[in-house]
Amino acid sequence: MQHECRITVLETKVFPEYQEKYLADPKSGPCPCFQKGDTFLLKRTAERDDFYHLMNGKFCGEAWDAISRYVYTALQGGAIMHKWTNDERMMIACCNDGTRPVIFKIERIDIPETEEEREWLEKQNFKNTAEDAYTG
Repeated sequence: MQHECRITVLETKVFPEYQEKYLADPKSGPCPCFQKGDTFLLKRTAERDDFYHLMNGKFCGEAWDAISRYVYTALQGGAIMHKWTNDERMMIACCNDGTRPVIFKIERIDIPETEEEREWLEKQNFKNTAEDAYTG
């Protein structure tokens, strides 16, 4: 089975009071790299390895550092957030910029290559409920 990973920007935030108090440029504003709705589809094949090449400069390095472990897990077919999110193939995460964080949705996309894999995938339940939830 092959796997891809979709990253979607759900929201960008800005905290001007923190920028004013702590940044060298107190009027930095929102993140210049991402906009709500931006979507990135990552593949990891012999022909194209978006993970290894950090999407060829299409992604902020600081944001990549914050979410890359979830992306790697998705591309390898793993459970991104077993017993945490309502679908273990998905994670909500954000970058490390505390004055203008970007919220990302990271999704594993399963691509069956055989009829057997397709049948197996149809039988899976990747949902997590409140009763299953790990709460730390």
